Amino acid sequence: MKKNRTMHRLVLGLVSVATLLVVATGCGNSSSSKKSSSSSTSTTKVVTDMSGKKVKIPKKVTRVADLWHANNQVVLLLGGQKKLVATTQMIQQQPWFKTVYPGISKVKAPFAGQDLQVEALLKTKPQVVISSDPGQIKQARNAKLPTVNAMYQNFAGLRKSVNLTADVLGGKAPKVAKEYQKTLTNNINYVKSNLKGVSIKPKVLHIVSTANLDIVDGQNTIVNDWIKDAGGQNALSQKGNMITLTTEQLAKSNPDVIIVGQATDAAARKALEKNPVLSKLTAVKEGHVYGNPQGTFPWDRYSAEEALQVLWAAKKLHPADFKNLNMTTKTKQFYSKYYKYNLSTTQANQILAGENPTTK
Repeated sequence: MKKNRTMHRLVLGLVSVATLLVVATGCGNSSSSKKSSSSSTSTTKVVTDMSGKKVKIPKKVTRVADLWHANNQVVLLLGGQKKLVATTQMIQQQPWFKTVYPGISKVKAPFAGQDLQVEALLKTKPQVVISSDPGQIKQARNAKLPTVNAMYQNFAGLRKSVNLTADVLGGKAPKVAKEYQKTLTNNINYVKSNLKGVSIKPKVLHIVSTANLDIVDGQNTIVNDWIKDAGGQNALSQKGNMITLTTEQLAKSNPDVIIVGQATDAAARKALEKNPVLSKLTAVKEGHVYGNPQGTFPWDRYSAEEALQVLWAAKKLHPADFKNLNMTTKTKQFYSKYYKYNLSTTQANQILAGENPTTK
């Protein structure tokens, strides 16, 4: 009997130890499993937008509402155009954007004139909203939509905004953004290298459009950045983007070269020649007036095609130093590499001339 009781206690003890081991192991696995599950199934990430605000967005983004005209072109450059569920009316009507990506006409534009229609925006079910307008950003955030501010004012901001957009899009976009940064850097360095030893820096007046010749771009702007990188200097001492000056102030700046946005060479020259004050400027009399190229977005402002703008402007300001720079070829190469679109020579020349597409 004593021997049987001893054996019974031994069996009970072994069972208890085994039970404790199973429980302990089970608890350990449960904790590990929860931790592993928690880290691997996280569906969100945080990005810091151009205003410095941290915004939680989905890790995998497939639906983007881009409410800033210019940034739609960055999305196109990064290969994310099929993720667009909302855009702007201006982009839908941008001739070269439509040529490169006809699908933009089917994307919703949740606006009534310039006013954002939040209900229409919500119907597009965006996972992320991109904008540059404080009012739009506030409206979208009030509607509980993850919203990032992509606005910038200079080349450093352009680089950062491209990377931000790539981070939002995910997938292959960050790799494309990295390649784009190389292209921009290489083009700027190419210009600097060609201008070594050149001390002359032509004074450049940049007019926004022919609609109002008194609206211009001063210091501390992206326009000022590409003028400097192209080997020129801003004819204006005033600071600001799209500022209004008097015609007399513009005449007093006495530029060597005048570049007009949203215009062909012919339209730019005609507008200036009709102005009784500006027509007397040496730049106008000698024909140093140029319309700025326009591609999927105007090259001179908030465009990733600034990488081409620097080259184009350098050739206009220093033609003798850039005789071997073929802008038609450069434009075709850029469109092929980043938009996967093969421009014809005619099309590339139309873009350079600020003309709309007419033929392939």
